[in-house]
Amino acid sequence: MDLRQFEERKLDHIRYSLDEAHQAVGLSELDAVRLVHEALPDLDFDEVSLRTDCLGISLETPFYIAGMTAGHEQAFQMNRTLALACQERGWAMGVGSQRRDLERGGAVGLDSWTELRAQVPNLVLFANLGISQVIHASSQEILRVVDGLKAQALVIHLNGLQEVLQPEGTPHFRGSFRAIERIVSELGIPVVLKETGCGFSEATLRRLSGLQLGAIDLSGLGGTHWGRIEGARAASGSIQSQAAATFATWGESTVSSVRAAVCALPDSVEIWASGGVRSGLDAAKLLALGAHRVGFAKPALEAALAGEQALRTWMGAREFELKTALFCTGAATGQELRQTAVRRVGRLSAEGEDDHGN
Repeated sequence: MDLRQFEERKLDHIRYSLDEAHQAVGLSELDAVRLVHEALPDLDFDEVSLRTDCLGISLETPFYIAGMTAGHEQAFQMNRTLALACQERGWAMGVGSQRRDLERGGAVGLDSWTELRAQVPNLVLFANLGISQVIHASSQEILRVVDGLKAQALVIHLNGLQEVLQPEGTPHFRGSFRAIERIVSELGIPVVLKETGCGFSEATLRRLSGLQLGAIDLSGLGGTHWGRIEGARAASGSIQSQAAATFATWGESTVSSVRAAVCALPDSVEIWASGGVRSGLDAAKLLALGAHRVGFAKPALEAALAGEQALRTWMGAREFELKTALFCTGAATGQELRQTAVRRVGRLSAEGEDDHGN
């Protein structure tokens, strides 16, 4: 691995991910979902609770910060800012790809996971590796990466479109299903499968339904689009940059991915929804559709770059918005909203309209 090139790529990813041109704005389909207003909720606002379980661990909120950055000199401070705020407010958090840790064989790197974990001992934290690396790594090597972070779960990210369009990409996915089966059976902690912005189809989710996964993070179309980012990084006029324009809207939407997961996955697998989530109201919509947990990426990073207080203020606003949505639908908890989703949101008909015409 060329470490200088690796670090430059990670910094490119941060810079390009903050550019609105690389967001699949409006494609999440969240704007088309309407919650039904309850004019006479039989509860007080201060009775509304965001508390929920995450992989068997009780947390104050159903929110998490999706893994975004690692492997460069600015990553530690970014992750530290996010981690301290998440621990304080009861959010879970994923870290960026730990490929560098895996391939360096345990050598001390820029990410300083031991130091980070020491500062947030009570944070529910997720390790993160790509499927291209997991296929070829032993369970012992992967466990070393997880243990270095003292992570409560391992996230395996699936990023096929990005790997194909990335100039330095490794689109080698043969053997991926067997690799996931092996890691699930041997690792000893929950395993989460995560897309990176292109979502999941029902057919793929049904293929995965027999695995003993802890959760699937759907990460649907609607937020940061890594095909667009890699197209911007590629040389002007290159085949990758041209293909990126062709595939600029490729993927399954966040909303359709959640609906597919509800149909395809067993109750034992948590449904995590991310991809274009911008508000607590968006989160409420996804909980009503069947998600157990809702993730943010770009908006959280923007807030974190503005400073620790700005991040905490942003997180508090999302929590308040979600509590407001719950109260105004008459639900005391996100679980209650999810369980009564058919009545409150309406079931889609074959024509794609819901029972309330929303």
